[in-house]
Amino acid sequence: MYCKCIINRSILTTLIQSYMKSKNLFMIAVLMMFGFSAMSQTEGISFGLRGGVNFQNINGKQFDGDKLELNMVTRFNAGVVIEIPVAPEFYFQSGLLYTTKGAKAPEGYLAPVTTVEYKLSYLELPLNLLYKPLLGTGHLLLGFGPYIAYGLGGKAKFETPIGSTKEDIVFDNEFTRNDQYGQYFKRLDFGGNLFFGYELSNGISLQLNTQLGMAKINADNTTYPEEKTSFKNTGFGLSLGYMF
Repeated sequence: MYCKCIINRSILTTLIQSYMKSKNLFMIAVLMMFGFSAMSQTEGISFGLRGGVNFQNINGKQFDGDKLELNMVTRFNAGVVIEIPVAPEFYFQSGLLYTTKGAKAPEGYLAPVTTVEYKLSYLELPLNLLYKPLLGTGHLLLGFGPYIAYGLGGKAKFETPIGSTKEDIVFDNEFTRNDQYGQYFKRLDFGGNLFFGYELSNGISLQLNTQLGMAKINADNTTYPEEKTSFKNTGFGLSLGYMF
């Protein structure tokens, strides 16, 4: 017994182009960050480390258009940051962060599946404007700006009355395999950052971050194009940093 599969060349070409577009967009953003650093004067530029805890969720709509109601999960982020002075007390802040996101469906929400938990990992590039005035012996931190993130991997964990299973997250712009609904995600994510905190004179800082995803991260279901499913990352977190 064998299965003969016929691949529509135009569809394959479209998928490849979409993947390359997302990948190229992220690489352009990375190069922009280093370009700003290279074009700026060395004096005043500082580098640092940042890491912390995320409280993440996925908001949006279900397939029928009703509001998506998932539970928040705890995740983390860690990476490097750069601050480039652009005006007195104002900085361009960027970096590269490894960050994990996701959400968990409440018990009985997707019957007959008891619970579903999504775990997604990204390489994230923030592009923030930072206001950093002197306050006491340290500096107040107020910042905002966009971010762009590139999906690296993930898992979907399904709990049922007869046991649990884990499936790899598949990054693609669209899918047709209905038996794996919920495991297909788009690789590219983007949205907005807003944060405030305080940096001590020794370079150690504490920061409260909030993030609102603007990109639809779930893949399109081409079998049922009328579906209104829309997943968007959202969350907040607390992080520690150290500037050299």
